[in-house]
Amino acid sequence: MSLMGVDIGSSRCKAAAFDLSGQLLADAVSEYSPEFPGPSMVEMSPETIWQAVKSSASLVASKVQADPVVAIGLSSHGETFVPIDQKGEPIGNAILNADSRAEAEAAWLEQELGRKRIFQITGLIPDTMFTIAKICWLRAHQPRVFSSASRFVGISDYCLLRMGLPPYMGYSLASRVMAFDVRACRWSEEILKLTGVLADRLPIPVQAGTVAGKLSQSAAKKMGLRPGTAVVVGGHDQTCGAVGMGAIEPGMVSESIGTYEALTAISDQPCLDDASLAAGLNSGCHVLSGKYATIAYFPSGVMVKWFCDNLCADDAAEAAELGKDLYQLIEERAPEGPTGLCILPHLIGSGNPDFDRKASGVMVGLNQTSTRYHMYKGILEGLACETAMAAQLLERSVGSFDTIRAFGGGARSALGLRLRAAITGKRMQTVQSPEAVCLGAAILAGAGQGVYGSIEETVRQVVKVAETFEPDSDLAQAYARQLQQYRLLYSCLAPVRQV
Repeated sequence: MSLMGVDIGSSRCKAAAFDLSGQLLADAVSEYSPEFPGPSMVEMSPETIWQAVKSSASLVASKVQADPVVAIGLSSHGETFVPIDQKGEPIGNAILNADSRAEAEAAWLEQELGRKRIFQITGLIPDTMFTIAKICWLRAHQPRVFSSASRFVGISDYCLLRMGLPPYMGYSLASRVMAFDVRACRWSEEILKLTGVLADRLPIPVQAGTVAGKLSQSAAKKMGLRPGTAVVVGGHDQTCGAVGMGAIEPGMVSESIGTYEALTAISDQPCLDDASLAAGLNSGCHVLSGKYATIAYFPSGVMVKWFCDNLCADDAAEAAELGKDLYQLIEERAPEGPTGLCILPHLIGSGNPDFDRKASGVMVGLNQTSTRYHMYKGILEGLACETAMAAQLLERSVGSFDTIRAFGGGARSALGLRLRAAITGKRMQTVQSPEAVCLGAAILAGAGQGVYGSIEETVRQVVKVAETFEPDSDLAQAYARQLQQYRLLYSCLAPVRQV
């Protein structure tokens, strides 16, 4: 038998099947692209996402017929939602988390309830990203869609509906709506009353690991799975990833390194104090029962990709000729030691604590000897400095930790991990399974179906460390000046951003 995890991202869906020891048996990816119907608007057809889920799940299932899937767990990114009618049919496109049309509505919510009050209830800082602000935008700008919608559901909940199952939303995903009381684990009456959205127009919040139901014959055929396969509620990709990385104990955090870099810490209580508010942290429910996840994040891989797409065409052609990975090729040519460059990776704004949309990418320290390899390594140095600052903010709220377990595309960079270890002073680790989010969702599926007992004990058995990068004190000393410059540069540019 096997377990399947599905990770529904904002640009692709990935499915993976694992045996009971956590060994990857098969995986598949279906990619998709958003639409941009207007300024600050990012949408996608819900059908596009559903087809990607079906396609990836079916392909994986076809590869593991000798070890048939007995349970499937769903994980997804947060904030994105779909308005549906009483039959569960979409009456509009999915509005994605990257959509920022609801700026006025987010500001109104903050004005009406107060930044601190919203944070104390939801663990979130008011922002256009979060679902409830966009629902308020629909009420103001598309009243027909707002009034016609029976529910506003998240992506994984929508997929459950398409499988003929109830629109359950794991607590960790509900925590991304900015209308969920993270202490009481229910929709906030105070916020819903203000917005005019009744609780029964939102998904049904449940604990991760809840069995949503079993696939009927027709639903199983669509998914390429066997009738009776259990479908289990997973949760937010960051918390599922933390489970798949085994970062579920104090002293350890998980780090997703992709377009954004997010550090996720676990705790027994949400971090809702004034210090956490000032740091701009997000603190909500974990997929583990009774636990909470606190997240710090900032733009990351977007800077690396932009640089390589625009300035490394020759290297890309050579890498293709040699059959090598472009990033690996460039890293092999990176100079030894600190570059002396100070590079802010804020191409799409900054992260904690300011979340300044006016922040931009900055390179300081270029001279006549600088090459693109210096600049590439300088970007990795900047990201390591940003990681150190985010880790420091997180530690002030959740307590000290000495280990960061990294996953995602950026975790394939040994140079990037060595720099992070040196500059943060934390041990950096990777694990053997390359699909942390899918593995986390699969573990939740196994626990929900009764294949596993304790999730914590299961994680200890199936998650194996692949590589460890210990902090290098000599390297840290070499970067001490550069880190100090980095800390100063962003604040020094504040007047420029305000012009």
